Amino acid sequence: MEQPLTQRADQPLRPRSRLRVGPRGKRHIMPKQTQQQTQDQPTSPADVPVPEPRPTEAPKADATTMKEQKATGPKPADASNRLNQEKSRPEPSSPGPSTEMENEPEPPAAVPIPTQRPDTAEPEVEPPAVAPKPPEKPVDIDDNKMMPDPRSAELPADKMPEEEVACRERLKALGVEFEEHKAEHDAEIGCSIPYPIILKTLGKSISIGSGTELNCRMAEAAARFAADVVRPAVKAEFGADLKVINQASAYVCRPRHGGGKLSEHAFGNALDIASFTLSDGRTIGIGPAPPEKDGKFLNTVRKAACGPFKTVLGPGSDPDHALHFHFDLEPRRNGGTFCQ
Repeated sequence: MEQPLTQRADQPLRPRSRLRVGPRGKRHIMPKQTQQQTQDQPTSPADVPVPEPRPTEAPKADATTMKEQKATGPKPADASNRLNQEKSRPEPSSPGPSTEMENEPEPPAAVPIPTQRPDTAEPEVEPPAVAPKPPEKPVDIDDNKMMPDPRSAELPADKMPEEEVACRERLKALGVEFEEHKAEHDAEIGCSIPYPIILKTLGKSISIGSGTELNCRMAEAAARFAADVVRPAVKAEFGADLKVINQASAYVCRPRHGGGKLSEHAFGNALDIASFTLSDGRTIGIGPAPPEKDGKFLNTVRKAACGPFKTVLGPGSDPDHALHFHFDLEPRRNGGTFCQ
């Protein structure tokens, strides 16, 4: 009779010899301890799902186990019992929802999406602590506020300067009649004549309109111009003598027409002439369209004035000088003149 393959329980266990590898090649045999450790591994936590084993791998694992059992031969009883106990254990089922998870609040159906921040956060411009002031407007120039002029600060001294005394001596030599006048000064506007005079005549038999207040230097220039230019021109053109020069304006505390600067009249440094009266009673008025003979005389006087006076204006220069001649001694750069 053939003996059963399984050993009896009363026979002692013989130590198994190690399996030699044949010419087919080395076969990997998983040790029992490793196999047991694999089976005894703790189940994964409830909140981490364990992937299901691939179906293709299950037959291979069973085939490998069968081959190992044939190669190793019969197992000892205690090992067989241990294996049966392990097989009888219920396999861990797939992790279901944990009881701990049931007590936790369910997540909302729609998760709020946070607002996306801009790629480049621009710094907010904070308002300045002090509001910027608007640019100051230019000072409006009117009759009461003019640009400063150094002559506006001139005041009379206790004693008349020698230059003023000498000027008066020259006027007397020319036969000019005049009288002294108190100093003119307007601190608010800037008008000033420290040593003014009022002319009565511009020489022998040449009268001038009343109230002709000028500084001495301008008075001398007017007297010389009347004697050297105007009188000879009257005789040459009309065959008469010059009797009166009718002034339109002398000292007047005012700015220039158009503003921005004080007029030369504000310093008694200008004289406006409206007309000339001849010894035969004829009056030659200054205007834009005089008679031909009068116009020839007026052009002669006007051209000759550019030199003795630094500024000469008249008809055609601007509307303000359409009816009179304007002569003044305004100081100019390099002693130049302005004649129109």
